[in-house]
Amino acid sequence: MGTRISFPRADGKLTERYLAKAGRDHAPGVIVIQEWWGLQENIKGICDRLALAGYDALAPDLYAGRVVAYHDSAAANAEMSSLNFKEVADNVVRGAVLYLKKSSPKVGMTGFCMGGAVTLLAAQDVPELSCAAPFYGMPPATLFSASKVRVPLQCHFSNTDDYPSPAQVNQMEKDFKASGLKFEIFRYDASHAFMNEQRAVHDRTAAELAWGRLLGFLKAQLAV
Repeated sequence: MGTRISFPRADGKLTERYLAKAGRDHAPGVIVIQEWWGLQENIKGICDRLALAGYDALAPDLYAGRVVAYHDSAAANAEMSSLNFKEVADNVVRGAVLYLKKSSPKVGMTGFCMGGAVTLLAAQDVPELSCAAPFYGMPPATLFSASKVRVPLQCHFSNTDDYPSPAQVNQMEKDFKASGLKFEIFRYDASHAFMNEQRAVHDRTAAELAWGRLLGFLKAQLAV
């Protein structure tokens, strides 16, 4: 359904992305940020599903065409470690938001694992963003502060995860409450990456529940 083209980052440099368009003009937009495996078919599929739900969905290619096989965690970690998360939020994500806002009145964001961490950073650092929904990701504490988040959040986490652990999620929830932020946190008795239909850890029950919650959140926050 979607197509791959270039778009400008906030600093003017060009980067690649996958874009799936809704079937109407001036649809709200959603940025989708990849897992550490790269711009896999699973992420493209999420963009396609969002387009069918009425959103222009854009997934930046943070690895410039490199896609890591699901069994190769070492290579995925190497690719992720080469990224500057702050620079990705400030330039790649902000550029994607500005690109969509040329036709979309409001733009939200979601991301998975590594992409969830980037989504939280963007919720703090990208002023043009309207809402954010991270899945099982958390940025480094040195880069992120709950008190600086600008937009409503809907967060999705695994109860069996090592990072972020349930204890870390509980602390994040306390920090959000203390900051007065508008947010929701949902926890699932499913494995990390339970949304990824291409992997054995996929949990259909949890994924369908989370998808319904995500669509409800986007509709409430991006309705125009």
